[in-house]
Amino acid sequence: MFVRATPAPLWQDRSVERKRPRTGDDGALRELAEAYGVAAEYWDFFGARVQVEEDTLVAVLESLGVPASTPDLVRIHLAHRLDAPWRRMLPPTVVARAGAGTTFPVHVEHGDPVDVWIELEGGGTVAAHQVDRVVEPRTVDGRLLGEATFAVPDDVGLGWHTLHASSGNRTSHAVLAVTPAHLRLPRALRKGARAWGLMAQLYSVRSRQSWGVGDLTDLGDLAWLAARRSGADFLLVNPLHAAEPRAPLTPSPYLPTTRRFVSPLYVRVEDVRETAYLSAADRSLVEWAFDTVRDLDTDPGPIDRDAAWTAKRSALEVVFAHPRSTARQAALDAFREREGQGLEDFALWCALVDHFGGTRDWPDEAFDLTSPLVAELRTELADGVDFHVWLQWVADEQLERAQRAALDAGMSVGIVHDLAVGVHPEGADRWAQRQVLANGVGVGAPPDMYNQQGQNWSQPPWNPVELPRVGYAPYRDMLRTVLRHAGGIRIDHILGLFRLWFVPDGMTPDRGTYVRFDHEALVGILCLEAERAGAVVIGEDLGTVEPWIRDYLADRGVLGTSILWFEQRDGAPLPPEAYRRLALTTVTTHDLPPTPAYLAGEHVELRERLGLLTEDPEVVRRDARREREAVLRALRDRGLLGEDASEREVVEALHAFVAATPSLLVGVSLADATGERRAQNQPGTDQEYPNWKVPLGDGTGEPVLLDDLFGSVRLQSLLAVVDGAVHHRAP
Repeated sequence: MFVRATPAPLWQDRSVERKRPRTGDDGALRELAEAYGVAAEYWDFFGARVQVEEDTLVAVLESLGVPASTPDLVRIHLAHRLDAPWRRMLPPTVVARAGAGTTFPVHVEHGDPVDVWIELEGGGTVAAHQVDRVVEPRTVDGRLLGEATFAVPDDVGLGWHTLHASSGNRTSHAVLAVTPAHLRLPRALRKGARAWGLMAQLYSVRSRQSWGVGDLTDLGDLAWLAARRSGADFLLVNPLHAAEPRAPLTPSPYLPTTRRFVSPLYVRVEDVRETAYLSAADRSLVEWAFDTVRDLDTDPGPIDRDAAWTAKRSALEVVFAHPRSTARQAALDAFREREGQGLEDFALWCALVDHFGGTRDWPDEAFDLTSPLVAELRTELADGVDFHVWLQWVADEQLERAQRAALDAGMSVGIVHDLAVGVHPEGADRWAQRQVLANGVGVGAPPDMYNQQGQNWSQPPWNPVELPRVGYAPYRDMLRTVLRHAGGIRIDHILGLFRLWFVPDGMTPDRGTYVRFDHEALVGILCLEAERAGAVVIGEDLGTVEPWIRDYLADRGVLGTSILWFEQRDGAPLPPEAYRRLALTTVTTHDLPPTPAYLAGEHVELRERLGLLTEDPEVVRRDARREREAVLRALRDRGLLGEDASEREVVEALHAFVAATPSLLVGVSLADATGERRAQNQPGTDQEYPNWKVPLGDGTGEPVLLDDLFGSVRLQSLLAVVDGAVHHRAP
């Protein structure tokens, strides 16, 4: 997800302040907002300073659980914000960088001694040492409290530890996460090695054995073939997060019901072990279900997830009912125990959707996870809960096999998973994690030259006040699950780990404001979990980004994202040698049409047809031609392209250009390799375009099945160009 943008013009006077209508000028309200990380003012895309209106500040503060609708409430909560840290002996969570001597405060009765120690994750304890720092005591609730400063010893290893403090008859404990100072690259990418791989929308990559939608067996097969036939090092796929348990399914993989668990839509029924032991009658039921969707694999029309999942679910219910061996049942039980309450709650949500229908049909009490009704339904719907737990287990098994196939075939990285920005406002995470998600707001983007009213993606964001109180557990568990069978992870809109645009319900997107997050904690935990998984992390950092953020991410070992069409210097394409090393560099991305269509200007025609252009179409066409010609000129200047080149030759030259960069990773869109011209997603549309439903095809729109993919001369030629440039092999 990105907003293509350019910096504000240098000639624009940044001292100009753009005023908004206000209900009053309450300095205390603005002070309270800033104390909670809510921006009371910000610089907008056009270079003007915006004073956020008070109604917005009140709504955003209340979304964080901070009532601020009256002056008295503002005064009370401002005092509480200042006193709250002193009321706790220890902070709820301390996130430290390894070897950085991270300090943290300890609050006790003024003058009293205190002991602080660390209980290590792997066993044993170590003392924390006090730092010589003078802090004035503070009277809170009638008690004079002092603040001592302690440091995390440099020799405490990476991991999740527990801080303990004791003073007199008072004790306290807190979560301590020690994170890598710099995320190490996977072993195969150290010492200057580079890697390239394919980028694919898995649902679009179908084989003759698929059920109308590309699945996890197709994932493993695609990875194996890409490595063995073409030398690919990784395969980056769309988010595989879970959608609804029953049709209709939300098509967008970037609007899931949860980011922690996997969509069973991607399960290959025949590869669940118990399928092989079905009775003849039950096997017939599975085959009949497949027969209803068999022809979808070669259908050039929009992918029908609802039909595919309805058929697949009926078959999976048959397989689930078959007895499992003692060892298989033990493996399922172990999986269930490891995933814990998070899995139980997700499975219960799925069972509730099966029972009641969409959440709009639920009784009010069902929305409260702790209500008597939900407790009763947890027992009543136990069989349904078991089924949805089982689905996650078999999906996890098939994900593991896909990654193993990738590595066994020679990939140095393997499968790279994509993490969406957020979740569906009526999904499982919104229901089960209500305490750590902000209420009454959605995530979006402020106005810019492409979206003059701003954007509201309707996704509930993390609550930055509550996350540290729970030790970042939901965030940590989500990362662990996604990384478990991954060689890498791509973080969509990684700027969201620094700040997000909150849009209060009922307000237009331009009336939102930014809310800051503890990026040191969020990025640190991301690096810790990736280090443990041996995975590379790629941050999607497109658009207007403050330079310090890219520097910070690079310092932590997080790769950025570079798209050829967006890399400019003084109005000309950036030369390859000027690209970042710590980056995934590609010609295109899933929010743009495939390169053949982009070269032909079809993206402009499509936006005009859909009514998305805000400028004169001829002006947009002229600008697109100018952009294209500048890039083609750069290719010719470097000897990569001759005159009167064919479309295929231009596509190969573009990929040779990005392969000539020093970037650690180079990506090739699978759609570019087949000659596909249809975009997977057209930003700014919903029903007007078949977003996320376009099957992989060739230049004419005819489906290209995985079975035939690597027999394509066009694909083999393009991949040979990239492999030769990255691995220094002759094409």
